Amino acid sequence: MNWPQPFRTEAPRRPSPFAITLDVLAATRAGADQIAERQRQRLADLLQAATATRHYRRLLQGQDPRTLPLTALPVTGKAELMQQFDDRIADPALTLAGLRALCADPQRIAEHHLGRYRVWESSGSTGEPGLFVQDDTAMAVYDALEASRRDSPRPWARMIDPLGLGERYAFVGAIGGHFASLVSFRRLCAANPWLAAHSRSFSILQPTAQLVAQLNDFAPTVVGTYPTAAALLADEARRGALRIPVQEVWTGGETLSPAQRRHIELGLGCALRNSYGASEFLPIAWECAQGQLHVNADWVILEPVDAAHRPVRAGHSSQTTLLTNLANHVQPLIRFDIGDSIRLGAVACRCGCALPVLQVLGRCDDVLVAPGPAGRPVTLLPLALTTVLEDDAGVFDFQLQQLDARHWRLLLGPGNVCSPVVAERCCDVLTRFVQAQGAVGVQIVTEEVAALPLGPSGKLKRVVALAPAGRRALHKT
Repeated sequence: MNWPQPFRTEAPRRPSPFAITLDVLAATRAGADQIAERQRQRLADLLQAATATRHYRRLLQGQDPRTLPLTALPVTGKAELMQQFDDRIADPALTLAGLRALCADPQRIAEHHLGRYRVWESSGSTGEPGLFVQDDTAMAVYDALEASRRDSPRPWARMIDPLGLGERYAFVGAIGGHFASLVSFRRLCAANPWLAAHSRSFSILQPTAQLVAQLNDFAPTVVGTYPTAAALLADEARRGALRIPVQEVWTGGETLSPAQRRHIELGLGCALRNSYGASEFLPIAWECAQGQLHVNADWVILEPVDAAHRPVRAGHSSQTTLLTNLANHVQPLIRFDIGDSIRLGAVACRCGCALPVLQVLGRCDDVLVAPGPAGRPVTLLPLALTTVLEDDAGVFDFQLQQLDARHWRLLLGPGNVCSPVVAERCCDVLTRFVQAQGAVGVQIVTEEVAALPLGPSGKLKRVVALAPAGRRALHKT
């Protein structure tokens, strides 16, 4: 095929995993100008590679990727990605039907698809289900960023055991689907027999008592999970049910508040390291020893923007965030709206790293508390509730509201194919799930709405807890 000039006919040369690791190590200590130069060159390479897709070939025809500003390209999102999937993929061997078949089979989680790709799925906070494909180079970038920049709260332990050979790793999350964190966890275990023998994944969808028993039996020293799940484990440890020799907790996937951090660290008696990632780019940011999240800006570009997609200055909160993945050339994600509200730091971090600092403001679904036997409260995690509705009920566009102690309302938005059968299925799967967790007397109603209510940040909060008055009523039951 003859590409229109100035694009070269050959694809950009992809670095080896070893070269990627060396560059990540160097960039961690590089100055802001050097990081910006890496961004510039990698963006040019990405735009050149994107012309292998029909969508970006049309947009970029006649443009020079070395000088084209990123803001000249349109904003996109999951809806457009899935509606125009074949036009936005660089390898015609990847078909939407084939990828959907892979993700429908839990036995194929972390499969090396076509011998060169990893695939995961996500619905995200906007309710649009998405399928994301990564080539081996992108995965090597993610691995290098995780391995080289994750700061350990136990540096003395890493000096004695730099490879973590004495650790036992537990991943606590949704383990029944092709989710990014689970795919990555299983891929690493498959590539490392020692890691596989010392690692195990645990479902957050099971009753808490079963989860606690399994963790007690496995006795992990490192637990990777979501902040709400870590807070639940801290509660179980405080009351003496959870008894594990955990030394580190790694959290991500949800907003971690300072109060949550204190609760988790005190309850589990160990240090916590947080991270920020998404299906669109797994390791967006890592936490340094100062407790600040640093953007991996040498491989990902974040644009904090307002509701009209205009730039928001550092130090100010964005309405949403546009992400450009500089590592993924097979499925170019350029100015991709990830729906998160963030705030970029206006001053450099005291740790000395020039990678920009950010706060994540817009991932704040609520934990629900329902009455249990003998009036004892039962904690229900938002990720578990949303996973049940997505996987078992097949709905993605929703908001679950807890009106008072025993009454819940499920709002079903226009993104679902609504019918009495769908509404009944939603109520049924939710009721069975909360009963399996030990909750009693919860009544659930559904309501179809033309639009779901958005929070102050413009992001959909999918699980909303009851008001303070309702909370007091719960404790009186």
